[in-house]
Amino acid sequence: MTPRTPGGASPKKAPAIKIPIRDQVSAGGVVFRRHNEQVEVVIISVGSERRWQLPKGLVDKGEKPEITAVREAREEGGVVSEVVEHIETIEYWYAGIENGIRVRFHKRVHFYLLRYVSGDTKDHDWEVNEARWVPIEDAAGQLAFDNEKRVMAQARVLISQR
Repeated sequence: MTPRTPGGASPKKAPAIKIPIRDQVSAGGVVFRRHNEQVEVVIISVGSERRWQLPKGLVDKGEKPEITAVREAREEGGVVSEVVEHIETIEYWYAGIENGIRVRFHKRVHFYLLRYVSGDTKDHDWEVNEARWVPIEDAAGQLAFDNEKRVMAQARVLISQR
C-alpha cells in the first residue's frame, strides 16, 4: 500500500540518480617460458591485500591492445615478451571514483599468450609488490580472479599445442 499524505495525495518519489558509466579497455597476458623441462608463467602481486593476478593495464589512446599487453608484461612483470596469439577478451562491471564522482566502469580486458624473450621479474615497477615465475600447473590456484583462472587454463592448452 502506498502511504498517503494528509489530504489523500501520494508523496512524490525522489528523482533517480543516474550513475555515469565509463568504458575501459585493458590488455595483458600470460607470459610463458620453458625452464628445466617445465613451463613457467609470470604472475604479479598487487595491492595491500597482496592479490595475485596476471599483468595487465589500460590501453593508451591510439595504442593497440597487443602492444599494451607487451608493455604491461614489461612494466608489471619485469620481462620482455612477444605476442604469440590472442587468448580471450573478458568483460565485467565495477564501481569506482572518477574525479570525486561515483562511476560504474564497463571493463574489457584483452588477454594474449606472450612468449618470454628476456628480463628479470625483479625489475617490475612500483605498483607491483612482487612478480614471480611459477609452474603453469600451480598458477591458476594462486590467481585471485576466476576469469583469469579461465584464461590461464586456456593458455595452458595453447602452450601444450606448441
